[in-house]
Amino acid sequence: MKRYHTFLKVIELGSFTKTAEELGYTQSAISQMIQSLETELDTKLLLRSRSGIELTADGRELLPYIQTICNSYHSLSEKLKEMHNLQSGVIRIGTFSSISCYWLPPLIEEFHRIYPDISFQLHQAMEYSTMHDWIQNGQVDFGFLPPIVKGEMQCIALQEDHLMAILSPSHPLASRPVLTLAELAKEPYILLEEGDINESLRTFRQNQLEPNIQYRVHDDYTIMSMVERNLGVSIISSIFLENPSYRLAIRPIDPPVTRTLGVAFRHLETMPTATRHFVDLIVQKYGSIEKGRAQWNELFR
Repeated sequence: MKRYHTFLKVIELGSFTKTAEELGYTQSAISQMIQSLETELDTKLLLRSRSGIELTADGRELLPYIQTICNSYHSLSEKLKEMHNLQSGVIRIGTFSSISCYWLPPLIEEFHRIYPDISFQLHQAMEYSTMHDWIQNGQVDFGFLPPIVKGEMQCIALQEDHLMAILSPSHPLASRPVLTLAELAKEPYILLEEGDINESLRTFRQNQLEPNIQYRVHDDYTIMSMVERNLGVSIISSIFLENPSYRLAIRPIDPPVTRTLGVAFRHLETMPTATRHFVDLIVQKYGSIEKGRAQWNELFR
């Protein structure tokens, strides 16, 4: 199993040297493990060049199977720990920057008071489609998604997130207490790229408006910095604005722009016990949608 894990780490880091440093091996040992795996599978998986590491055609075809093997082994290890009553394990969470900054730290702190030996892996996604794939293929135990998911997956609705307009305090529209979508659509717009599901873009189009998109950005912090410098206006999650560290004018929008936040997972039955208890803590702390809380309580109890 070590060879499979090492192979995935090489792909992730794109370097034998970086992989050796992170895993605590020599570069020669990493090369030997990859060669051993290639011998076992009777094919060449990687090509090394001056520009870095590349997957061969066979490597690309076998990659999802190797990922499945490693994810299944992780699930097996966690289940064996539960069966032996070990208070240890790893909770793997798919998250976004707003949630990992403002929701997760106090939750992890509270959880550690009860389960101090549980560790966490936070996988931060840029788009909903990436998050969906991580949950679907078992790379994370659960993740945060709107409660509209595809495939064999369940999603518990947590709460409505009101999106807010942000603009520079020196912007002419900053004097307005409420901004309309039509006003925002005329300004240079900085779009947060979210993949297939983009609530702000969807709301513009539902109101027969097309924003004047000048920038497409994957990071909320970059957007806030750009808005602060009056490069454009944008719409971002109110979660991010609870403790703003940028000089921004924050205004509600007419009509309101909202999204539903939810926690998504594949199967509750195969979810590690510690993970189930952590999701339960999330639902109890942040689940303000009654239907979602009832659905989770019925599953969890």
